[in-house]
Amino acid sequence: MAWLVLVLSGGLEAVWAVALGRSEGFSRLTPSVVFAVALTASMAGLAYAMRTLPIGTAYAVWVGIGASLTVAFGMATGAEPVSVARVLLIAGLVGCVIGLKLVH
Repeated sequence: MAWLVLVLSGGLEAVWAVALGRSEGFSRLTPSVVFAVALTASMAGLAYAMRTLPIGTAYAVWVGIGASLTVAFGMATGAEPVSVARVLLIAGLVGCVIGLKLVH
């Protein structure tokens, strides 16, 4: 259960990161509210997962999922440049996250 919550929390990290960027310094209401809700839920999920998973592993997985989804979203929307090297590096990050789960 902790792993499922951790993965969902990592996805919410990407949501709050994107919302933070779109809030334009918290001057836009909807992205600011999405940021606050997603941040709270993401942190709560991370805290829950850390009750049973090692802190270093949980944090690395949470950050890895959030970072890779945030970059993938940016590339999909055209906000980030797409290149073979970038895609391979993100795939490597995802592979490392999966590796942390497998060796746990």
